[in-house]
Amino acid sequence: MRTLLSISIITLSVLFNFNTTTSAQEAKAIVKKADDKMQGETSSIAVMSMIIKRPTYERNLAFKAWTKGTKYSMTLVTEPVQERGQTFLKRDREMWNWNPRISRMIKLPPSMMSQGWMGSDFTNDDALKKSSIVEDYNHTLLGEATVDNEDCHHIELIPTEEAAVVWGKVIMWISKDEFIQMKIEYYDEDEFLVKTELAHNITTMGGRVIPSQMEIIPADKPNQRTIVNIESIEFNVPIKDSFFSQQNMKRIR
Repeated sequence: MRTLLSISIITLSVLFNFNTTTSAQEAKAIVKKADDKMQGETSSIAVMSMIIKRPTYERNLAFKAWTKGTKYSMTLVTEPVQERGQTFLKRDREMWNWNPRISRMIKLPPSMMSQGWMGSDFTNDDALKKSSIVEDYNHTLLGEATVDNEDCHHIELIPTEEAAVVWGKVIMWISKDEFIQMKIEYYDEDEFLVKTELAHNITTMGGRVIPSQMEIIPADKPNQRTIVNIESIEFNVPIKDSFFSQQNMKRIR
């Protein structure tokens, strides 16, 4: 009797671990597919505009962004005039900022990753994609939910022990049909909600169905927000690794 009971317990334990592993693998595959869709499987080049809304003022920016995989990204500010030419570079886990007005190259320390990029509600980590939502987190499929009439996968992301990331937890709602990140909630290490990102204006750009607008709303400041509009985007464009260099930061226009 004890032998049969032991076998049953072992069998249930194996089945539970198998189901848990399968669920985690499925959740990670969904997140990767959604991330690839927005970033490109190999690379992307995008022209974007940003509106930073505050209770007493509104600020507008325009910029161009190049990405290649999870290792490389370059962002060039094109408007307004006083910010034009500022460039941000990511290579692996290192990041720099070039400011042509003062002819100064600054290496951004990890402590600056949680700060707002160009005074917006996007962090430096968000804007430059320092962390990887695929590799730096463990994924759990929580179930299903509906966002803006879209049936979505409801997924929790918890940082791996070795990951140097900004967030203590991320919750994502990814549409089942087009793998669009419809809604994302970002939590701090104490699991307090910091901000929510919403996808708007779903359309076809760069040959795929994506949101052309993203809105960030801080949890503690609901009367302010940042809106990013994708003006144009190309995916999987050949870009050499050498493009992402400090020398090129000073040259690109």
